[in-house]
Amino acid sequence: MSVRTARTALVAATAVALSVALAAPAMAAGPAGTDHEATRKAIEAAVGDGVPGVTVTAKDGRGAWSATAGVGNIKTGKPRSADDRYRVGSITKTFVATVLLQLEAEGRLSLDDTVEKWLPGAVRGNGHDGSRITLRQLLNHTSGIFNYTADEDFGRTYFLKDGFFEHRYDTKKPEDLVALAMTHKPDFEPGTSWNYSNTNFVLAGMVIEKATGRPYGDAIRERIIKPLHLTATSVPGTRVTVPGPSSRAYSKLAETATGPTYDVTEINPSLAYAAGEMISNSTDLNRFYSALLRGRLLPREQLAEMTTTVPVNEANGYGLGLMETELSCGVTVWGHGGGIHGSISEAITTKDGRKSLAFNLNGDWSGDTGAVIEAEFCGKASAKASLPGSGHARNTWLAPAGLSDLG
Repeated sequence: MSVRTARTALVAATAVALSVALAAPAMAAGPAGTDHEATRKAIEAAVGDGVPGVTVTAKDGRGAWSATAGVGNIKTGKPRSADDRYRVGSITKTFVATVLLQLEAEGRLSLDDTVEKWLPGAVRGNGHDGSRITLRQLLNHTSGIFNYTADEDFGRTYFLKDGFFEHRYDTKKPEDLVALAMTHKPDFEPGTSWNYSNTNFVLAGMVIEKATGRPYGDAIRERIIKPLHLTATSVPGTRVTVPGPSSRAYSKLAETATGPTYDVTEINPSLAYAAGEMISNSTDLNRFYSALLRGRLLPREQLAEMTTTVPVNEANGYGLGLMETELSCGVTVWGHGGGIHGSISEAITTKDGRKSLAFNLNGDWSGDTGAVIEAEFCGKASAKASLPGSGHARNTWLAPAGLSDLG
């Protein structure tokens, strides 16, 4: 079985209940209104399906509500915390897109600039041509650039047991990740289709560094983290640990969703770079997405650009590092999902920023994230709502869950 085929099999395995004696009673912090009961049941169901633990926080005009289910540490049985920090994977993409749009608003670049203008020679080879790809096409995944995490050797090296434990502390340079993508042919001609590619946002991070003369993480800290007082949010670079309070992260590191469970908490996140290296918690993510959609981070023109989408499927559109999803009850939400070794996250808000939801699963092989979203915003469970980025931690660990045939 190839690593790519394994990804499809693993997504299908989500529907299979995995029997583990890890479940602990859900614990609430703050007012547990009856309107959150469906959400509570949905996270308990995720633990019943094999996820070690879940932490969730919702916020609206009435205040914040948090709950947990399962455990944060399999060995000790310690429960998850509402304050847990966790790796957010592709949720990083919204932060990166926000910074690029801020730079556009300041006149320091244009989203219609070509990749070649900012990164001469970086996107070249096997049919790739950076002079025909714009920064906008990076941010909305219409560039056609090959997704480096879909490379078979990369998958074996970083997502299967033997490779992971040998290479988990490797430092990867963004230029190397892009060069790997260039060894493959493009997925399509620029602007002619849509396909989720982590390479797009590695390049976006490199453009930020070229435009500012500093690491892209510095721009995120100065422009977003500090102004919004996101005290649990960080851009770790090569730091392999997750700051406390936090739970352990678990994976199967195999081509199936069965077998031994491994602690994968420690990893050098440079292999994700600007496509998915950040750490945060549910409170911070709710604050970020609410502020973003309310216009606190971008001028009106740039926010309109960010929320102009290209179609992904019947229910989803992708803007600039931001996903639009219509739920089964007709409610439209905006946000992003994120998956990286041992961690699956979602962060969602309404267009007016008034109601937000963020949550994390500390296992990457099971759990219906769409059911949690539907439960909170519609009062019922449905798998329709998973957002790009929340896929299981495979060779495309930063690719869409529920969109695996596209990503």
